Amino acid sequence: QVTLVESGGGLVQAGGSLRLSCAASGSFLRIHTMGWYRQAPGKQRDLVATITSGDSTNYADSAKGRFTISRDNAKNSVTLQMNSLKPEDTAVYYCAADAWTTSHTSWRTWGQGTQVTVSS
Repeated sequence: QVTLVESGGGLVQAGGSLRLSCAASGSFLRIHTMGWYRQAPGKQRDLVATITSGDSTNYADSAKGRFTISRDNAKNSVTLQMNSLKPEDTAVYYCAADAWTTSHTSWRTWGQGTQVTVSS
């Protein structure tokens, strides 16, 4: 299994910055894709950004120009730098990883989530 540990959430004023980090541990062969998703109160869980082992990135339109995702393959970790935060960014942010656990099987693993609150 793969375990994801998230850190960096908290309360910040509008216009401020936060950096979220996520590290994977456990028994697996490799991780292909890592990323961040978020779920606001009463809303669906949506993609924020993803990054592959080859450093190919994908961002939600709302994140482009403000958020940056990066990855350290040696440490199996991913970071989301969030700048110019807005109240509408308030949500629970979830780390995700797609990992090969055997030579024939891959699994989507989710972290427990970390709260990001942006005040007006």
